[in-house]
Amino acid sequence: MNKIILYTILLVGITMSAQKVQISGFVKDSLGNPLEMANVIAYKKSDNAMTAYGITNDKGKYKISVPTNDTYILKVSFIGLSANDKTVTVNTADAIANFEMKSEENSLDEVEIVYEMPVVVKGDTLVYNTDSFTTGSEKKLGDVLEKLPGIEVNEDGEIEVEGKTVSKVMVEGKDFFDGDSKLATKNIPADALDKVEVLRNYEDVGQMRGLRNNQDQVAINIKLKEGKKNFWFGEITAGAGVGETERYLVKPKLFYYSPKYSINILTDFNDIGEVPFTRRDYFNFTGGFRNLNRGGTSFNITTDDLAFAVLQNNRANEINTKFGAANFSMSASKKLDISGYGIVSDTKTDLITNTRRTYIDDTSDPTDNTIEETFDNTQQQSTLGLLKMSASYRPNSDFRLDYDVFGKVSKQEEDDTFLSVRGDISEDINERLENTPFSIQQNLNAYYTLDTKNIFSLEAQHLFQEEDPFYNAIRSEIPFRGVFTQINDPNDPDADTYEPLEESERYNINQQKNIKTSKLDAKLDYYYVLNKKSNLNFTLGSTLSTQNFDSEIFQILDTGNQNNFETEEFNNDVTYNFRDLYAGLHYKFITGIFTFNPGVSVHNYDLSDTQLGTTINQNEWLVLPDFFALVQFKKSESLRFNYSITANYTDINNLAEGYVFNNYNSLSQGNRNLENGLYDNYSLNYFSFNMFNYTNIFARISYSNRRNPIKNTSIVTGINRVNTPINSNLADQVLTANGNFTRTFGKIKGNLAANVSWSSFNNIVNTLPSESISLTQTYQTEWSTNFKKGPNFDLGYSITVNDYNNNGAESTFYTSRPFARLDWAFAKGFLLKSSYSYYNYSDASTTLNEYSFWDAEVFYQKPDSKWEYKFSVTNLLDTESINRDSFNELFNSTSSYVVQPRFWILTIKYNL
Repeated sequence: MNKIILYTILLVGITMSAQKVQISGFVKDSLGNPLEMANVIAYKKSDNAMTAYGITNDKGKYKISVPTNDTYILKVSFIGLSANDKTVTVNTADAIANFEMKSEENSLDEVEIVYEMPVVVKGDTLVYNTDSFTTGSEKKLGDVLEKLPGIEVNEDGEIEVEGKTVSKVMVEGKDFFDGDSKLATKNIPADALDKVEVLRNYEDVGQMRGLRNNQDQVAINIKLKEGKKNFWFGEITAGAGVGETERYLVKPKLFYYSPKYSINILTDFNDIGEVPFTRRDYFNFTGGFRNLNRGGTSFNITTDDLAFAVLQNNRANEINTKFGAANFSMSASKKLDISGYGIVSDTKTDLITNTRRTYIDDTSDPTDNTIEETFDNTQQQSTLGLLKMSASYRPNSDFRLDYDVFGKVSKQEEDDTFLSVRGDISEDINERLENTPFSIQQNLNAYYTLDTKNIFSLEAQHLFQEEDPFYNAIRSEIPFRGVFTQINDPNDPDADTYEPLEESERYNINQQKNIKTSKLDAKLDYYYVLNKKSNLNFTLGSTLSTQNFDSEIFQILDTGNQNNFETEEFNNDVTYNFRDLYAGLHYKFITGIFTFNPGVSVHNYDLSDTQLGTTINQNEWLVLPDFFALVQFKKSESLRFNYSITANYTDINNLAEGYVFNNYNSLSQGNRNLENGLYDNYSLNYFSFNMFNYTNIFARISYSNRRNPIKNTSIVTGINRVNTPINSNLADQVLTANGNFTRTFGKIKGNLAANVSWSSFNNIVNTLPSESISLTQTYQTEWSTNFKKGPNFDLGYSITVNDYNNNGAESTFYTSRPFARLDWAFAKGFLLKSSYSYYNYSDASTTLNEYSFWDAEVFYQKPDSKWEYKFSVTNLLDTESINRDSFNELFNSTSSYVVQPRFWILTIKYNL
């Protein structure tokens, strides 16, 4: 397969090279200075069709490839300058055409010409004319973005630029469901797009531009075609299964944009495995809220997910989704903007999974670890809701006030019935999980410019969060012998003393928890601008948090009566207060191509923990330095270095000393004497975006040395374990490196990507030290074509290697995946889209599973018609199951889970 891909690429490349020649030259101003980022475009003289384009490098040089034996008109464009067009006739030899650009009195016309170019680079903004890159087969925004140089759309639908996830998507300058670019890539129709603006080093607040280090902030603004403004547009899609397939989908989508307001309405009802908004999306959805820079403190409120199964790749035995979302923005006045959105989602999932786990329970003999096999059938329902309202008040250019309120509520239920087999024991186990978390977050930001040298920023966030997870496990074996019972004879379970557990046919154990959190973050920044290239930043800030944790464990007897576990070790009533007051100083200065921003913050931490009738207080001071450096080799090439020491504090979940259920075979006890860890964080980022030779490179390496980390010491008996957090005197280490190289050769785009992650964790298992080492490597190459006419292909290959070493017990898993995609517009109005992936999942000695997925879609839309018809087949090869493997510090596992069978869908879409 690898050779076929390589030979195909070489054949296409050789054929294209033989049919094209280069036109090159220099673009300079009237004084002979080279002009970087000037646009050169070639039109075929016979029909004025755009044939090729190029952008000059830092020496003012350009080069473009055009077909042989033809005549072309060359145009050059640069904001504020103009030059005469040139006519160039080429045969089979390369040609040279130089340009001299002069000042243009009326630059407005020049700006209009610039925007007709395929790509315009204006400082940190890249403007793509989408029609220059699309072929007509694109359906959604994500399809268009994948064609643009320097932009990628990952498998989760998130937009990435230079390896950084886009933090904000706007349409006509108005936020589109801020916080999640996935909703934009999956829903905005491709035929509505005119231009895509990539805003690197994005800063939403004008006063703060250039003062903060915002190199990781990237936003995208979508410009619509004229026919899509001041009019409702969108689509209504409906489909049903063909033949014996009982499937359905309904997806109305509406959009309206005008200078004063915008409205977006998205809906999606289907049972074909397309989940527009997952549980992971819900918990990761920030609502556009950014974490305040706390000057080196890491204190994050954890969310209790219990043991909820996480859907992988939107594939399961059955999936039924109902989704609706609405987003609006409006200019209430010249000074006030108001926006908001609401999202609701209800997803029912049926998962069938077989899992093999190897537990690390005997460090003296790593080859004699306990092995458990489970055969699960899980029914899950997640009902999710989000609501956000925002207001921005700008009375003048010197003052801005922003306020946001963001609420999240959900109801999540899971019933799990499975068989657990370990050795001679075979046990039927039932689990039920329920959780109805609720949170409301408020954000207030104020920015004031006193004068050109004195700028103030106040940022405050308040979070109120409540969770009430309920857990139930029913087992035939005694759960946690030695914890719920007293062992009298290790070889005779019937000799146990049942206290507090009562003996039953089936042991029905339950846990109710309630966790409430109130947290306020606030900081005041004062910037004193020394000159255009340096400033001082003084910071005063605080984090104030109060948490309450209540839990109880009880047993439902065979008679239906309730047996409450009365002792303190099975109940929790904890109050935890955390306070961080800090002051910081940073000095930012630019010299030549270098930007430096060293800083330091001084913290006073005050912690109090009340439980078991006593209160423990901690108070300490810490000095935490950080350092930022940037080397800007040129406008499109940079190297960035970050270093910081972070003080890592836990929240209340690790402090509650009563037993808490994690799942049927895992308990935890908190430790109220925990101290903070100190993390040394290093990162180095390189970026190069060269439009001259169509090359995009980014690379990142990061290293974290975690001193005094909070770790679990585990008592493991068979599959059962009891975890207690402690501070380890052995440091953990995490090293990650990733890189991406993209190069375009005419109409062929090649991509090479690598991602390597290494970690070393030190644990204590059964009182003995245990080291767990994980090494994950993923390498991928992908080659794609982008012809205006004829079929277009994507051909690629990826391999992932997961190497786990738990205290000497080593296991390695490989997943190799060749893949191909086809877009082919044929006849009049027909379009074929097809994708194929082959997976080979193996360990070091044998293939564990191999499977393929082949999906195909045939579209028909009569030219200029609003109606589109689609016939699609999913899982054409009727693959039954897929695999995954995972690793943690106490066990590694490999799983196989059942996926939806082959089905056929006929869909009709009406474009408004």
